[in-house]
Amino acid sequence: MDSRISARALAASLGGWRSKEPVYEALADGIRLLCLDNRIAPRTALPAERELSAELRLSRTTVAAAYRSLRDTGHIESVRGSGSITLPLRRTDPGHRATGDETIDLQQASPPAWPGLAGVITEVAAGAATLVSTVGYDIVGRPGLRDAIAARYTARGIPTSPDEVMITTGAQSAIHLIASVLLGRADRVLIETPTYPHAADAFRRAGARMVGVPVTTSDGWDLDRAEQAFARTLPVLAYLMPDFQNPTGRTMTAQERAIIAAAADRSGTLVVVDETTSDLDIDRAVEPEPFGGGQALIRLGSLGKTVWGGLRIGWIRAEVELIRRLVSARAVHDLGTPEIEQAVAEALLPRLDEIAHQRAHLLRQGRDAVSAALRERLPQWRVPTADGGVSLWVELDAPLSSGLVMAARARGLYLSAGSRFAVEGGYDRHLRVPFTAPATTLVSAVSILEQVWPTVHDGAPRALVDSFDAVV
Repeated sequence: MDSRISARALAASLGGWRSKEPVYEALADGIRLLCLDNRIAPRTALPAERELSAELRLSRTTVAAAYRSLRDTGHIESVRGSGSITLPLRRTDPGHRATGDETIDLQQASPPAWPGLAGVITEVAAGAATLVSTVGYDIVGRPGLRDAIAARYTARGIPTSPDEVMITTGAQSAIHLIASVLLGRADRVLIETPTYPHAADAFRRAGARMVGVPVTTSDGWDLDRAEQAFARTLPVLAYLMPDFQNPTGRTMTAQERAIIAAAADRSGTLVVVDETTSDLDIDRAVEPEPFGGGQALIRLGSLGKTVWGGLRIGWIRAEVELIRRLVSARAVHDLGTPEIEQAVAEALLPRLDEIAHQRAHLLRQGRDAVSAALRERLPQWRVPTADGGVSLWVELDAPLSSGLVMAARARGLYLSAGSRFAVEGGYDRHLRVPFTAPATTLVSAVSILEQVWPTVHDGAPRALVDSFDAVV
């Protein structure tokens, strides 16, 4: 056993778990989904049956049946003296085994590799003799790569020197490094909700307390809530995705940028601007000015979404003194970024505009195909428009996202429930649908959703569905 989750924390994480009858199996599915999303880590002790039944207001028999179902599917084991403990999952554990061999995995919203990448890698490999003569990794970053990234920032109106750039092994590595250096236990972090879940996980791991600011596909950022949160909680950090926010796909207006940047400045909050999706513009009418302009910020970028998720190259753009602090602390996390991947990235940087154009074409095909299919086959759902990014934040006609995800897994379609993107629970009526896969694959995914949704909806407790209908 590595950790323990309390009954209260488990109940909060479960959210709208009562998506079907019998109740014990709905509860088991809710816990399975938490394990599959890694919101409950392997080797975590679950609450005792009596404690969880009291927290959820269920009979102890129901909780015992749910735990028995989890044991039968290999998600937990019971250990004398330790209770029920979650187990490490198989690599692609679907919760319930899919009935066919073909699977569609839309959990990772990443496009396939840019078609020209293999050729660039081949060209770089021709100079492998020079690369392998070095130690093989670099803690700050290759000078040529940092020069190229600094030049791109400067061209955007953000004057940058190479000393203000640090290369990391992807944006996620950068977020963990920033959290470990700048945050202490109980420090507050202002963060959008819904949000990129791995960023929230990194901040929680550093002991921070999340302060959520709602973002919706229709209305954007809640500016009143944002200004109040900055003024009242004085967060140490704010983590924002101003362009094609993940998962909503929303882009901040000029007014939103100005108001939020000013509120952060007044509270002395250091803003982390995640720009990993900012180049994924499909058909945005106007490209806004960079968030914060010349304000002292931390900017994150990567090649994971624009080029290929397997090219683990990210970067941090910040003031020189902060870059030095991050470099000094990095060895605790990793020894540096591989030289060969940096060399590939350096060769790609001059072609990023060309790559972004190709990506826009690919993403437009996926977005248009999945949007049309959803509106035709599931007209009761609300499908938003998206000018770019990687996904649609779809609103269901009942808060049954977790149940839908589990039912789809049984048919070989892997998605992430809306609750995965919540900061403090909720979003059970939302589903993130990436449009990064080929159009034909996405249409097939919608077909599976169309098949399983009636079963999920009709099998849910009537009180749950009726209460949602009354609100809508």
